[in-house]
Amino acid sequence: MENPKILSLNALSKRFGSVVANDAVSLDLHRGEVLALLGENGAGKTTLMNMLFGHYLPDSGSVEVLQDGVMTPLQLGHPQAALAAGIGMVHQHFTLALNLTTFDNVVLGSEPLFSWRRNRAAARAKLLAIMEQSGLVAPLDTPVGQLSVGERQRVEILKALYRDARILVLDEPTAVLTPQEADTLFENVATMTQNGLAVIFISHKLREVLAFSNRIAVLRHGQKVGEIATKDADERVIARMMVGADTPVTARETMSPGTPMLTLKDVSVQGQSKRDSLSRASFSVHSHEILGIAGVSGNGQSALAGLVSGLMRPDRGTVSVGGTEISRPNPLTMITAGVGRIPEDRHHDGIVGAMTVAENMVIERLNDADIQTRGLLNRDAIQANADRLTKDYDVRGPGSDAAARLLSGGNIQKLILARVFDQTPRLILANQPTRGLDMGAAAEVGRRLLEARKRGAGVLLISEDLDEILGLADRIMVIHDGQLSELTTRDREEIGLSMAGEHA
Repeated sequence: MENPKILSLNALSKRFGSVVANDAVSLDLHRGEVLALLGENGAGKTTLMNMLFGHYLPDSGSVEVLQDGVMTPLQLGHPQAALAAGIGMVHQHFTLALNLTTFDNVVLGSEPLFSWRRNRAAARAKLLAIMEQSGLVAPLDTPVGQLSVGERQRVEILKALYRDARILVLDEPTAVLTPQEADTLFENVATMTQNGLAVIFISHKLREVLAFSNRIAVLRHGQKVGEIATKDADERVIARMMVGADTPVTARETMSPGTPMLTLKDVSVQGQSKRDSLSRASFSVHSHEILGIAGVSGNGQSALAGLVSGLMRPDRGTVSVGGTEISRPNPLTMITAGVGRIPEDRHHDGIVGAMTVAENMVIERLNDADIQTRGLLNRDAIQANADRLTKDYDVRGPGSDAAARLLSGGNIQKLILARVFDQTPRLILANQPTRGLDMGAAAEVGRRLLEARKRGAGVLLISEDLDEILGLADRIMVIHDGQLSELTTRDREEIGLSMAGEHA
């Protein structure tokens, strides 16, 4: 017999100006079920969940939650009402006080603001019982700032369970976890669902969706386009539902690496944290090669990308491009040396928001004769370039003469990709190149990186998406605590151990 319905979203709609974020979306959730909510970027997943949790007030529609055996209307637009109804939400970006202990983070906000005494013993006993029942274990008396990313994820979930959540929403729960931490998380989720918890999880990782969910619902352009039992689905079926057509897959051909395009010799950067530090890195990226750098966020990727893009200088060691040492790296010298840069932070490092889309597309080649002569910009050439690239790379927005900051995140990324690939660089720094892109656009990025590799470029691919690394990279290195180590295996479990700092 099917478990009872615990949640119903009934024809929820939400507009932001002329944009329809959700269009009459209806969704049911049953007790003990794991429902995967999928869709491309901008499909409306997060907006839908924010309406459920009370962050947004829907324009129309209703929500019902099972309470005392009866489906009861939920007061919309009030997070406190959602919490009282047993709905908990764990966001992709953690909301923890790093200076407080696990215990204090969990109970923070759950006690009356004006209270003569705090019953810490009872709260601690309740939390310990939850940890035993759920399998989620975290050190209660350790400051959260000292915990690993995986442990912080558990603390976020414990916060929701402590507030007696019966429905848990997980937004991209494994985005910053190693494969082992992700598997452990879903094992814990399975234990909790056996105890009656119902889970909605938003993800773009189809392998996890197929392995751990019971049912899949897909949104496209703000509408629910279908549901399917996970046992009846595969990656091709899901991709077709999400995109509306089959997503082309470009196979990685076997190629022999050529001459070094990038060489780091004994390079160190002493930053203020692990995030911006690098320790004695030595490696080369060759022509006809994609070198993948795998790692959990915050382990030195920023320092490595900063060096290659010219935003940072090494404290020791040498950086060479195409066999020529770059003695004083800066963005201009790296661009002149033939480095194409796809930055992680597209807003901060990728565009000048106040300049137009067309201007941003030529911002790294203002010295070209066809762009300017004697300090005067050739506006016709700039416009013709923008018209061609916006069409070739499907950059959508208010127009090429609009400020670049008005574009969506995904379209800003397309602008940057167009600017980089159009110059046929000999070395491409691709730092999280598909972050924020939908499935079709991500597949196109992969195709263009493989195309650049085929014509003779070297590609340094830095990504937290292990599937992306495994699909594109010829060689794989892992970065942990600012140190790089090359792998001789493509085994997902062993790569995950190296990402966590453990070597099998």
